[in-house]
Amino acid sequence: MSETLQTDVLVIGSGPAGGGAALALATLGVDHMVVTKYRWTANTPRAHITNQRTMEIFRDLGIEDDVLAQGTPHDLMGDTVFCTSLAGDEIGRVRTWGTHPAREADYTLASPSPNCDIPQTFLEPIVIGHAASRGSSIRFDTEYLRLVQDDEGVTVTVRDRVTGSEYDIRAKYVIGADGGRSAVAADVGLPFEGQMDVAGSMNIVFHADLSHLVEHRPSVLYWVLQPGAEVGGIGLGLVRMVRPWNEWLIVWGYDITQPPPEVDDEMATRIAHELIGDDSIPVTIRSVSLWGNNKMYATRYRAGRVFCMGDAVHRHPPSNGLGSNTSIQDAYNLAWKLAYVLRGSAGEALLDSYDVERAPVGEQIVLRANKSIEEFGPIFDALGLTGESDPELMRRHIDARAANTPEAARQRADLREALELKNYEFNAHGVELGQRYVSGAVASDGTTEPEYTRDRELYYHPTTWPGARLPHAWLGRDGRRVSTHDLAGKGRFCLLTGIAGEEWADAAAKVATELGVEVVAHVIGPGREYIDLYDDWARAREVGEDGCVLVRPDTHVAWRAAALADDPAADLRRALTTVLARP
Repeated sequence: MSETLQTDVLVIGSGPAGGGAALALATLGVDHMVVTKYRWTANTPRAHITNQRTMEIFRDLGIEDDVLAQGTPHDLMGDTVFCTSLAGDEIGRVRTWGTHPAREADYTLASPSPNCDIPQTFLEPIVIGHAASRGSSIRFDTEYLRLVQDDEGVTVTVRDRVTGSEYDIRAKYVIGADGGRSAVAADVGLPFEGQMDVAGSMNIVFHADLSHLVEHRPSVLYWVLQPGAEVGGIGLGLVRMVRPWNEWLIVWGYDITQPPPEVDDEMATRIAHELIGDDSIPVTIRSVSLWGNNKMYATRYRAGRVFCMGDAVHRHPPSNGLGSNTSIQDAYNLAWKLAYVLRGSAGEALLDSYDVERAPVGEQIVLRANKSIEEFGPIFDALGLTGESDPELMRRHIDARAANTPEAARQRADLREALELKNYEFNAHGVELGQRYVSGAVASDGTTEPEYTRDRELYYHPTTWPGARLPHAWLGRDGRRVSTHDLAGKGRFCLLTGIAGEEWADAAAKVATELGVEVVAHVIGPGREYIDLYDDWARAREVGEDGCVLVRPDTHVAWRAAALADDPAADLRRALTTVLARP
């Protein structure tokens, strides 16, 4: 065995979680190394929906423009169709991912960053490439074997899959981002709830020019209800756009209690033609893969000096498009905390907050994604498919909705209601943006959590309550618009106040020097560097002009003060030492 390598943080895995961790750590200047057993980044376009919170993180990490340049834009994402085939009968549509005119404003007001659709095959090289350019040491073809922890660090044994040689890497901390069958999570004994492989699915990636069938109703997803199709069952298949409008991915279920189907190119082409509804269209099969739908989440993400994230700790179907987003958000949450602890700016206990803050989010998205699958049930009920096994009878039931009868009128009404329910999968803005952390890394201001005035899953409720994500508001600088999110982040704390609270800015400079922590303070108002263009910040800040909002490096609110304190420096010092777990 060769000489042991040394690093501060070892990241195991280079997918959205591992790559996101590498990019954040590299941007923060943390010494780290990444190992992955694969030869390169993702070889299939698995994850794709990239929500506003993730785009904000990419904005902070300086890659938002690169992602948007290669992604399918927001306006082409949302005419989600339910049909009997792409060329066949259209059953209904749902405006998705915030593209409904009534929801567009919610998304526009909530964030400076639009959502987009970028396949994992395009996203991972961007993330990994920027991480490497900023100092990440990334070792492909390097397989994790085992680890041993002690009081000072972790010794990880890996195998070079090219030479077969084994060697050790010594790290102060380890991040297990090694996917849904995580060996790291198993080795450190993380506790899980739920079940793996509750259903079986296959992915078929293919090329075909389907412009004439879809460009007039552009969307990421086309759901096909086709009783009696190739793989059987009710026959619900998904034709997903990978690149408009010539690269596609079919998702089709199979009975996981039976032997997995053997899908060759001929069978895959047949399935594609059935779902397209036109077998004269040339189809080129690129890949076929089988996978299991899971309903499992870890109740704890940390074991000593080992932290797990991404699919390693939240395992679920792709419904709601939350997988890669939550993985990247896990990484963003942990990276700044590791940086502060490693440089001596925070106490070790700060790292406990990663577990406390992110595990509830993981549980939420696993349950939400699985519930979204269950919410197809009312569509089947409305169409008269539930409990039926005769494909011809099921097709007649689908067609029956066109009749001029009382029964068909009820069916149409039931179908409208069933399709409305899919907003909880495709327009769950509150799930995407609404995390409110309660942990030791948040200093309470003594107020109770604000109530939700609308559905908390469908709608984002902006608030500066400590622990919540900083609300977005457009400010002005030199005549140009700048988001509150652009003032925050960048690996440092940020304090926002008004002209009447200028003493907070003086206190921030004093406390930052005392604690050796960077705190940037911005006084917002006329004649200052930033002005409140539309008074949106005044409406969103929920404190007086003489109050302040202290924001963590991950753009969640650390603490706030409703008004100017008698001793601003003392209050700010107390808040920062609480958040950073310092004496």
